[in-house]
Parts: sequence; C-alpha cells; structure tokens
Amino acid sequence: MAAKLQEAVLKAIGAEDAECCAVFKGNELEGVVCRHPLFSRNSPVVLADYVTLEQGSGCVHTAPGHGQEDYETGLRYKLPIFVPMDDRGVFTEEGGEFKGLRYDKGNAAVNEALKREKALLSLSTINHQYPHCWRCKEEVIFRATEQWFASIRDFRDTALQAVKDVRWIPAWGEGRMHNMIAERRDWCISRQRLWGVPLPIFYCRECAEPVLLPESINAVQELFRHEGSDAWFRYTAEEILPAGFSCLACGGHGFCKEKDIMDVWFDSGSSHAAVLGNREELSWPADLYLEGSDQFRGWFQSSLLTAVATRGVPPFRGVLCHGWVVDGAGKKMSKSLGNVIAPEDIIKNYGADILRLWVSSADFTSDVHLSNGIIQQLTEVYRKIRNTCRFLLGNTWDYQADLHAIPYSSLEEIDRWALYRLFKLVQKTAQAYESYEFHQVFHAVHNFAVVDMSNLYLNIVKDRLYVLNENDPSRRAVQTVLEKVLHTLTLLITPVLSFTAEEIWSHMSYRETESVLLADWPKLPAEYEDEALAQRWDTIFRVRESINAVLEKGRRERLIGNSLEAMLELYPNERLFTVLKDYRDQLAAIFIVSACNLREADEEPEKGSTETLEAGLFINLKRAPGSKCARCWMISPSVPEQTQDGGICARCAGILYGENRPSPFSD
Repeated sequence: MAAKLQEAVLKAIGAEDAECCAVFKGNELEGVVCRHPLFSRNSPVVLADYVTLEQGSGCVHTAPGHGQEDYETGLRYKLPIFVPMDDRGVFTEEGGEFKGLRYDKGNAAVNEALKREKALLSLSTINHQYPHCWRCKEEVIFRATEQWFASIRDFRDTALQAVKDVRWIPAWGEGRMHNMIAERRDWCISRQRLWGVPLPIFYCRECAEPVLLPESINAVQELFRHEGSDAWFRYTAEEILPAGFSCLACGGHGFCKEKDIMDVWFDSGSSHAAVLGNREELSWPADLYLEGSDQFRGWFQSSLLTAVATRGVPPFRGVLCHGWVVDGAGKKMSKSLGNVIAPEDIIKNYGADILRLWVSSADFTSDVHLSNGIIQQLTEVYRKIRNTCRFLLGNTWDYQADLHAIPYSSLEEIDRWALYRLFKLVQKTAQAYESYEFHQVFHAVHNFAVVDMSNLYLNIVKDRLYVLNENDPSRRAVQTVLEKVLHTLTLLITPVLSFTAEEIWSHMSYRETESVLLADWPKLPAEYEDEALAQRWDTIFRVRESINAVLEKGRRERLIGNSLEAMLELYPNERLFTVLKDYRDQLAAIFIVSACNLREADEEPEKGSTETLEAGLFINLKRAPGSKCARCWMISPSVPEQTQDGGICARCAGILYGENRPSPFSD
C-alpha cells in the first residue's frame, strides 16, 4: 500500500496495531509477479500515473479490456486485453465460475468468491459519478472490442493546412479544429449497430483472414449501385463476391460478412462527394457547412478528412458553427426534458416569419434562448417593422417614379437625411449578411424602422404628405424618398422576413421582378452618403430630444395636451444658432409644434425658460395662440373662431382654394 494511505487502510481493515515490514519506492516494485487471488495465473505489478492518494490503498487492479487508461497501460506492458464479458453485459467462458452471470450479479458473486479465498479484508460501497447513456440514462459498460481504423498520419499535415484555408465562423473554430486533428491518431470507422451502411469486408471461414481487396470492393459497389446498401443483408457473401473468388491466404472459398457498420460520421462525411460531385447544378467545394458546435468532432471533421484524403483540399470554403437552443431558464431543449417549443407550433400561432425573425435576432455563436415570452416580444418588433412598411406602401399609392420622382438635388435636407440613413442601413446589413451576423441585421432594420423612420422622418413629413396638394413638389419629394425606402427596405428584409417581403412586393407600384426573391441586392447612389449633412441633422435631432423633454413636462403640468398646442421660443448659444438659423422656417415642422421662434444668439432668455440637456439652449414653452385647424390640426390665429364643424387656417385655405379663390370660411 502507499505509505501516505497506511493509516487509513489499516483502520478500514481493523488492523491499527500492524507494523510496517519494509518500505520501497514504486519503481522498485515494477515487474514483481503476484498470484491472482481467484484464477490460476500470475499478475505482474505495473506503474501508472493516474493512481492517486485521494482514496483506496494506492495499489489497484488493472483491467486493460474495460477502461481507456488501463487499456493504454496494458499496451505499454504488453498485457493481454482480457474481456470476459459479452455485449449484453454477461460473463463469458473466460469469466470462469462467473460464466453466465450478468455484471450486477457478477459483482456480488466476485465479492463472495474473494471472501471464500480469504482475500477480502474489507468491503464498503461509495457513491461516485459514472458515465451514463444520454438516451436511455442507464450506466455505460466499457469494453475493448475489435474495430476497424483508418489512419490519418499520411495526410495529417495536409489536413492542418486545409484548416487554415477555410473561413471559420466564429473565428475560434479554426483553432478548435486544428487542435483536434493535430492530436488525433487513428480514426475508428466501425460501429457495433444493427442498422447503417455496412463495412464492405469479408472473412475467410477457413483461416478468418479479412478480405478487403479491389475485386471485393467493386463487387459490393456494383451491388449497392443497383439495389442499395440493404442488399448487403439480403445476399450471402458468396452471392456478393465474384464467381470463383478465393482467399489469398489459404485458398478457401467460403466467406462470411462483417457485421459492424460504417461510422455514421464517415458516411455523412462523404456526402460532399455524393451530393456536390454528382449534380450538375452544384459545384465542389461547398460554399458553407452549417451545424452545431458538436460537429467539430463529427461532420465538420469527417468531411474535411475524407476530402483531404481523396482530393487534397477541404470540401467547404466556410464553416459556420452555432450553439444550442435553450429555454428561458438556460436549459438545453430536449424531448426528454419536455421543454421543447416546436417550430411548427410557432408557425401555427404566429407565422413562419416570426420564427425566422427569432433565428435572426440571436447571436447564434453562443446558446440561443427561446420561450413564449421571447416570441411575444419579437411579435411586437415584427409588428413595428410591418407597420412602417405598411405606412410607406399606403403613402405611395398615387406615386409613379417615372412621372413624379424629384431629383436628389431638389429634395429638402430632411429628405436627403433619410436617404443618408438608408444608405448606411444598406452598408451595415450587407456587411452583417456577409459576416453571417444576422442579429446585426435584426437590430439595424428594427432601429431604422422605429427610430429613423417612424419616430423621426415619417413623423416630421406627415404634414407634407397629408396637407399639401397631391402634386406639390414638396409632397412628391417625400414620396420619392418613401418609394426608395420601401423598395430598398423590402429587399433588405427578404432573407429573413421572406413571406412579408413577398407580400409587400406584390402591392408595390414598381417592382423589377415578379418575385422579390429574384431581385438584385439594392445599390444606392454614392451621393446619398453626405456626412456633413448627417452631422448637422444630428445636432438638430439632439435639440429635438431636449424639446420633447420640455413638451412632456408641459403635458404633465397640463399647459398643453398634444404637441401641436405648443409654441416654442428658442434661445440658443452661438454654436447652435449657427446650425439652426438656416432651418428657421422648418423648425415648427421638425419639432411638430404649431409655432417656433428662433431668437438671436445674444438674446437673454425670457423669464421661466427651461435650460435643457443640450448645452447652450434655453426653451420657453407657451400655449400656441389661435384655434385648431380642422384640416392640418395646427393651432393658428388665422383660423376663424366661429365656424360650423371648425375652421381651417389660411395655409389650408390656400391649398384647397388657391390664392385667387375666396375661402368659404373667410368673412
């Protein structure tokens, strides 16, 4: 026993008073021959670095046929690989007196035999972690069995170079695959299963020599070509092999078939040859292999090895690896746990595009969460994107680009800002799609639809859309932008929201292809990318945020209700005044109030003005004078006070009746 475990061992066997006879170093005992306690054979002492001082005696039995480490030790010391148990967990004839016993009953029988031989000093049980089958949850028995192997030594270096030539998504996949191949020795290609693709190997009945020759392989190949792999089980070995075939070793003519099947990873790893190599519409290698992170040991690696072994290059240009789908609590979804949300249920209740939107919303490089709550949230996101597109579609109903389009140079600045944001959206989504960062597409499109469009641009230009004459150049300018945004945005969402995009496409006045799925990726003019304009409007929108805060405060204090009931007096510093002065006539529309007066930079703010978060700006909020126009809803002094069903302002009267036609609401 180990010296450091002496006290614990003696206590366990009730021999605390025993004395130590001698002390040796472990390597001095290497090769000492002991007598097996139950069988008439010798047992040599061997050394292993995986025996620890945590428990036991420091001297343990080894079973080369029933454990990975013991197997390797057995190979090192040339011990027999003793496996006295069949694939049912029952002791074979090699088990001697325990033949026919199942392993659990055999354990008890071995203990009794040790007691009988007075070789058992103490017996106790412990609880410890032990491998279990992931499917049936039963414990796993390890046995050494005869297997077929394929060596990768001759092309390992080529395979490692191939790993470098592949685009890995995420990038850490390259290192993971490199390490797996660099540390791999042989590939075990046989499996003990009743189903699968059989190994095309025969054995001579006379000398048991395996037969794996070009003639036998070709015979199996031709059989499978005409009847499929199930033919292996329908015919005898003699019926499959060529007539007169004989064993090269002994000349025998009787053969039996291999019962093991091919490793399924070898099977699926050859799919690139079966699929890409046999279809005219496809090309070899594949652009992308897509699977979960467990496939670095499986499909990804087997495909790489089979391709490199036969063609010298990888079968794919890129490999994308994703995480697992987990529930709201972070547990991996599985049928056995009962926490699976079936895709067909999501499609039935919410539609296929909601499922597709969920896929795009998550960073798939790590585990992806899925719950009913998440689906509900994404439904709201989808509704906002859809409603934005519906607004764009509804407000271009009377627009035809060849008749009504306004040149870019004639658009108002807010219109050109919207096209700038659209240009940036195309850039960002294109880059995200190229990088397979679909969650970036999700966030970019959502932000554009809700913030850039709904909250800002569309909110500001509604007055031009609804109030101006239908052919007013300012209204057509807005429609020019809306049509460009609608067309481009529809193309951008097509890879994700394909059904919604197709529906939008079918209602558009202009579409270059019958289906949106056949259209090209959008290309916008470089003039849309106006950074100087964008910087100016960033300042204006920061001012707008400060104004919205003041308006909200006015609503809480019941000074105003709707923002159109407000009139603003702005007192900017020199920096802000320089930016805002060129937009003096547009400020009321930009801030969606009925009136907005921009004071000079050196004017003292009126008493009661609010200092805003935007440095150098004071705002005085007042209630707009006048009455509400029944048409544009602006508060204006030009609205007659006493009219049936409300009056309209001078601007609306001019639009409706022309400058030279009297308004029916005038005196």
